[in-house]
Amino acid sequence: MKTFINIIKKIKTIVSREYDSKIIFDKDIADLLGVPQMNFATMKKRNRIPFNELMDFCASRRISINWILYGQSPESLVKATNKYYMIKYFDDVNASAGGGADEQNEEVQELKIPEQFVFMLGGVSDLKNIEAIHVSGDSMEPTFSYNDIVFINRLKTDLQRGGIFTIRTDAGLFIKRVQKRLDGKIDIISDNKAYSTQTLCSSEFEIIGRVVCRFGDVD
Repeated sequence: MKTFINIIKKIKTIVSREYDSKIIFDKDIADLLGVPQMNFATMKKRNRIPFNELMDFCASRRISINWILYGQSPESLVKATNKYYMIKYFDDVNASAGGGADEQNEEVQELKIPEQFVFMLGGVSDLKNIEAIHVSGDSMEPTFSYNDIVFINRLKTDLQRGGIFTIRTDAGLFIKRVQKRLDGKIDIISDNKAYSTQTLCSSEFEIIGRVVCRFGDVD
């Protein structure tokens, strides 16, 4: 896969004719992708590719995302893009990114995933560990929004490096950024700064799995 910097260089080449100036700055690309400039700078530093925003950009301009990420020509992907994979999808389960969870009957369905998105979920071998549920509430905006579909890897429950996880507490099911403290307690963090951080002991909640990807509203 191309690095963050190589991908941004390619995007700058694609949109170069749209700018009067000969120089296209990172802030211009951040605006095109809809990524806040501070977040963009952090992603660049960490070589973290904004996959969802990049997919939207490619879709709006009818560009193959595999060409952006891997340099693969569209012609080489004709057969591959006709292949789909199925994962478990709990249509009636909502993990709250707000003030309260809404966990209903866990009736499992199947969600069809195009092959070109499988790498975002960890690859074919990881699909057996992936489950999809809905987001409700606004406490994780702008990272997640109401009715997004999030993909959870149930095998990934280690909190040592932190990250965004689906957790279950006495109040229900939640999607939160989780960070382990030096004293062993866990900070439960909302990306929306209007919500305060909670601190819990590990015995006060259950880790369901790490959130590895999301799709927007698919209704």
